[in-house]
Amino acid sequence: MTTTKPSVGGPHPVDRHVGRRVAALRLHRGFSQSDLGRAIGLTFQQVQKYEKGTNRISASKLWDISRFLAVDISHFFEDFAQDAGGVAEDQAAAFEHTTKTTRSAIELSRLVPQLSIRKQKLALDFVRVLAGEDAD
Repeated sequence: MTTTKPSVGGPHPVDRHVGRRVAALRLHRGFSQSDLGRAIGLTFQQVQKYEKGTNRISASKLWDISRFLAVDISHFFEDFAQDAGGVAEDQAAAFEHTTKTTRSAIELSRLVPQLSIRKQKLALDFVRVLAGEDAD
């Protein structure tokens, strides 16, 4: 069975993925790193290291985080696939998370649903122009 290996000198891809998912959900829910840290008994610096994947999140802390953010613990592993599936799974390609989830991107995704459909389409066209893509 092939496994995902950490990059040389960097965090393991699973730790980075889980950390990104924690950060995205925390921001989507409107909490700061300090808020999350206080809720689970850590400093904001420790939360920051978790979110970057620098420090691994223990099972018990991930449980605490999932309870605080009101999601199933499996949420943090969604969209991450190993090279080889299990007996009952199809073969899946390894997930490569190349998109950086920035605070601005998360804020945009949080605010867009508050816009009317017309304004959402206008915002999408604007972002496509900024990104150098043709608007549909």
